[in-house]
Amino acid sequence: MIKRQLTIDSSHNLLLSNLPYKTGQKLTVIIVAEEEQQQRCQQWKNFFKQLQANPVAQTLTDDDIAAEIDAYRNENRH
Repeated sequence: MIKRQLTIDSSHNLLLSNLPYKTGQKLTVIIVAEEEQQQRCQQWKNFFKQLQANPVAQTLTDDDIAAEIDAYRNENRH
């Protein structure tokens, strides 16, 4: 994975060069504006705060969470 931060200039073009991938290799490129990324991150933080404030969530213990993870893993083994 390569992460690069770039600033768009007046040409509104984006050129990626010297990438460490083979010719013909298929890639997925995701472009996100920094402000959008920060906004999405804040939305997730707010969601998790609301979730943790739920009275049911406050009664969960680390052992409860570990047991649920183990049950999920055992259920999804192939």
